[in-house]
Amino acid sequence: MSPGTIAKLVGGALLLLTIILAAFSSTYVVNPGFRGVQVTLGKVSPIPKPEGFGMKLPFLSRIHPVLIRQQAGKFDAECYSSDLQQVKIAVRVLYRIPEGKVVTLFRDYQGDPFASLVQPRVAEALKELTALRTSEVIVQKREEIKVGSLDGARKKIQDLLVLDDLVLEDISLTGVLEKAIEAKMVQEQEAARARFAQQQAEVEANTAVIKAKGEAQSINLRGKALSENPSVLELQVVERWDGIVPMVVGPGADGANMLLPLKSARTNQEAQESLR
Repeated sequence: MSPGTIAKLVGGALLLLTIILAAFSSTYVVNPGFRGVQVTLGKVSPIPKPEGFGMKLPFLSRIHPVLIRQQAGKFDAECYSSDLQQVKIAVRVLYRIPEGKVVTLFRDYQGDPFASLVQPRVAEALKELTALRTSEVIVQKREEIKVGSLDGARKKIQDLLVLDDLVLEDISLTGVLEKAIEAKMVQEQEAARARFAQQQAEVEANTAVIKAKGEAQSINLRGKALSENPSVLELQVVERWDGIVPMVVGPGADGANMLLPLKSARTNQEAQESLR
């Protein structure tokens, strides 16, 4: 085989290989949950590529996948409270990239958007909020800190990213401060129990006074009614009479006549006759 023939065969093989590589390089696939950002000779295309198969310029264009599903990122924020106590907060952020901001984030924020955009803004919002509250309030009102920090971070990020939620997984204080807060909470609980016991005693005393006043007023009203209507007493005697006719027996020790039931008198008389 002549050298010319060998050169033609090698050139043909190289051409075929180039054509195959160009064919492979001119296609791309964007997976579900992603959008593709096309970069051609350093220039970013303003329109992201949707999911699926597509064509591009071989060797000159590259497709960079960007995840638009919800993502989670964690970091530890070191904050200071209004009483100058150090507070460490373990934060987990749930966020996602809007489809309309895929190209902007890729072009303006290098690398991972969580590290370059989400974490700094959330940490800044947390520090601003905790600086206005004491360490005790930060621990006791975790939900308030979460909501306030989430709102502050959303305002800082604006519409570049969507912050779905913010989770404060742990709030750590110094050991001395934790013991001081715990002791204060115990004292507050004991004081609350003492106040409850005092209030209960006051209620019982007020109830007794009201009851005594009611009984006194009842007695006064009954006395007044009897003085104005003496026949009421006679009516009550008649209503309660058991049918036994009373009899009068001489004056008693106070000089007034005593009334004895006739049945009792007869019983006494029969007893005396049996003794005889």
